[in-house]
Amino acid sequence: MIPTFINPPCAVIYTVRDWTVVPTGDKVDTMAEIELTPHVEEIKRVLENKVDEEVIVNELNKYLNEYHVTLDSAKRGIIRKYGGGDVAAFTPAGAVVKKIDELTGTEQNVDIQAKVVYVENKSITVKGLSKTIVSGILGDETGTASFTIWEPGSVMLEKGSVYNFKNCYCKLWNDKVQINLGNRGRVEPASGVSIDLPERTIAVNSSECKIGDIRDGMGSVTVTGRIVTYEARNVMVKGEPKTVYSGIIADDTGKIQYSAWNDFSLKEGETICVKNAYIRSWKGIPQLNMGDRCEISRVDSVFDVVDTSGSKKTIDEITRIGGGLDITLEGMVVDMRAGSGLIKRCPQCNRSILNGVCTAHGQVNGTPDLRMKIVLDDGTGAIGAIVNRKDTETLTGITLKAAEGLAMAQGEGVVAREVAGKILMKRISITGNVMSDDYGPSMIVKSASVLDVDVVSEANKLLDEVEGSL
Repeated sequence: MIPTFINPPCAVIYTVRDWTVVPTGDKVDTMAEIELTPHVEEIKRVLENKVDEEVIVNELNKYLNEYHVTLDSAKRGIIRKYGGGDVAAFTPAGAVVKKIDELTGTEQNVDIQAKVVYVENKSITVKGLSKTIVSGILGDETGTASFTIWEPGSVMLEKGSVYNFKNCYCKLWNDKVQINLGNRGRVEPASGVSIDLPERTIAVNSSECKIGDIRDGMGSVTVTGRIVTYEARNVMVKGEPKTVYSGIIADDTGKIQYSAWNDFSLKEGETICVKNAYIRSWKGIPQLNMGDRCEISRVDSVFDVVDTSGSKKTIDEITRIGGGLDITLEGMVVDMRAGSGLIKRCPQCNRSILNGVCTAHGQVNGTPDLRMKIVLDDGTGAIGAIVNRKDTETLTGITLKAAEGLAMAQGEGVVAREVAGKILMKRISITGNVMSDDYGPSMIVKSASVLDVDVVSEANKLLDEVEGSL
């Protein structure tokens, strides 16, 4: 159903037609068009009218038409880009009231009355700056859920007390609902209210699966695989030294990163059965976690482990999975985005810098580097990829030294144009880690090569497909 919105006199209504934002006069012509005027007005309101309407419309067109993200993701991206604060808490509609067992993990504006079962303050680092958040567990008569207050201010929660949590938003992690409060959320004491919590029960029902079938959000799983790599690292957790054991485990269908806080005496090359592990994703990449309830046994299963150097996928497949390690994609380079060509990096943290300023270390003397931010299309979809200097030089034939010389003679903008001219419309193969965020999946490329295309063979194949469909 097309959303309706009463516009001020003479306002232009914007719609999406074939994923392109266009003015359509004073009405939406077809059901295939999505009226964007309410969303444009909403973004203007959240940004306090500091950004021109034309800029917002152009940004919407870019996110929807070029990046192919959802409308909600596009709105959050624009708000984040123009300094709209905590975009996750951005909520266009009035809040609804729900019990904890009614939460689905997709709510964007919900009110919850609950008792604080557990609470603690945490210090985290965001963009190089330290900040304090409040997290814990909330409960009501129907169940419990974890919560985080990202902008606590002077909020002080007392364990066992009941509060009204206003303007919350929810997400799913490890198939469980998480309650979040951003800078538009607030907490009010619920005076005189008492909540009796249900008895807590833990059900363990582990399902056996192949590594290649693992997806984000899966609960307890049982996996049999071979330890490909193993390492023990010392880390600090809440001010105390801890040891985490991690690496890669693989079977005949795929591979996955694993981590464990207990020493299971794992060794490279051995085959193990992992029971009651759980799946957690980092930036869309599923990870196998061996927790306190996990059981490890050595087995004699013999199978051919998948080639751990890379797993070939289509872009459609990796979009549905969300991410993965050492993924190989093949396709045509159809675009090169801003930020490509000759750039400068911080000598301390290696981040790219703008106008000599690093977000973590301030004013620095940047180190020159060469990279590409490309869009690859394989016919099933498109994905953004960041290509390092070595592979940029291999794919384009333009070295860092040559790029610096060109920039000195004609300006840095010329370098990007030269690089684009060498890579656009080429068929290439790239391998790397694929991660997902609000903008969809993207790849950090580890290796890349140009594909040799047999034009005659490809043409005959296409002709056969066309004739077969007639």
